Order: sequence, then C-alpha cells, then structure tokens
Amino acid sequence: MIEVKLKKIFNNNAVLVLDQDKEKVAIGNGIAFGKRKNDLINTNKIEKLFVMKENIKLQQLLSRIPEEHFLISEEIISYAEHYLGTKLSEHIHIVLSDHVSFAIERIQEGIHLPNKLLNEIKILYRNEYDIGVWAVQHIREEYNIDVPIDEAAHIALHIHTMKLQGGDYRQTIRHTAIVREMMLFLLEEMNMNIKEDDISYQRLVTHLHFTLSRVNQYELHEMDEEMFRVIKNKFSTSYNLTLKVTEGITSKYGIQFPPSELGYITLHIERLKKC
Repeated sequence: MIEVKLKKIFNNNAVLVLDQDKEKVAIGNGIAFGKRKNDLINTNKIEKLFVMKENIKLQQLLSRIPEEHFLISEEIISYAEHYLGTKLSEHIHIVLSDHVSFAIERIQEGIHLPNKLLNEIKILYRNEYDIGVWAVQHIREEYNIDVPIDEAAHIALHIHTMKLQGGDYRQTIRHTAIVREMMLFLLEEMNMNIKEDDISYQRLVTHLHFTLSRVNQYELHEMDEEMFRVIKNKFSTSYNLTLKVTEGITSKYGIQFPPSELGYITLHIERLKKC
C-alpha cells in the first residue's frame, strides 16, 4: 500500500499532500474525512493528483470556492477531454473552476450576463460549444437553477483557449468580437436578415475569423493577380462593400487586409447575397 502525507485540508474532497518531497493537490471523494495534518493517505483513494506550476493559485482557489463547484468543474473538464480526445492545459482547472463558481453564484442571485458573441462562438467553435451545452445542462440538473445558454458560449471559449494549441483567451475574444462587428455592418449595408444557421452566413463568419488569425500570424493565402482582377471587376458591388468593411476595421483596430484576402471576402459576400 502506497501512502502520502497530508499537509493541508482544503475541503472534504481536496487536500495538499507531500509525495516524494513534492507538494501536490490530491482530489478524491471524501479523501479528507476523519483526517488531520500529517496523517497518511492511501493513494488508492486519490482520483486526481495535480503537480502544477501554479499550485499556489489552485490551493487559494480551493480554499475560496465551494468544493462542489470545483468538483462539477472537474466533471466538465473530464467530459471535454473525452469529447475532444485530447488533454487540456493544466491551467483549465483554475480558470474553469473559478468561472463556473462565479457563474453559479451570479445565477443564484438572479444576475444573468448575456454573451453577445453567442452566435459567432457557436459557429466558430462547434465542438467546444457542444461541450458548453452539456455543461449548462449538467449544472442545471445538479443545482436546479435556470442557467442561460449564454454560459455555454463562455465555457466554450475557456475550453478552446485551454486546448494545448488553442490560443490566447483575450485574442480569441477580440477576434470573435471583430467578426461580429463586421457581420453586423455587412448585413446592415446589404439590408439583409439572414439566420445564423444559414450555410453562407456560417462560411463567411468562419472565413473572417481565420482571415484575422492569418493576418495576425502573417500566414496569408495568396491569390493569383489575374483572378483577383476578375473578382474585383465581376463583383464590383461586393468588392466595394469588402473595402468599406475592411477599411473600417483597419481604421479602428490597425488590422491590414492584403488584396488576396479582400478577394476571398468578396467571393463570400457575393455568395451571401444569393441567399
């Protein structure tokens, strides 16, 4: 039987242990029941063991939020890793637990924060959004509270940015907000009312998102100059609309769109007009 020494109790299901001269956070159902500092804990009772760079932050979080909030967050993380077939960054245990705990407290107090990027997140991060929907339903069932679907989008962003190559959370929100701004501008200029589940709408949203990512990382899709001239002349109305929306973004955010990207956006706008 392998045992580790208990150093600190956070709650009934989470403790700090000393394992081979290293401090680790151990999670297990009732792991701290009847235990005191310096007692030995059977490692068979440990369900999860964290050796984190940010161990102190995790310890602080466990001391601050209700243990059931942490446990339901762990269930969401486990579901997400199984659904995506990949491990998430260790930082997800802090970020998601903190978010879920705050969200539950807000909702119980009758405070609902709408997510203006809901439709864009739903389109851009479909797998992560599906996980968010599952998480929302899970929290509803566990706490018998009316969790708005907006929370699925919040959770989806956290899951996306905590994938090992998911990207920066602030940058992800920034790009998603810019895409939404561009889409609202285009639909208003075109005097169109298109449902978010329309395939042409989704294609343009997705393209704009990856355009911003490519421009930011200088990974551009080149277009033949002759093809660009054909698109520019044949779809002049859509091209002028492309110029209008991109110049506005350039002026506001300093993002430069090369000619090739203007050509691709023009094609997507032309397709959208035929809806």
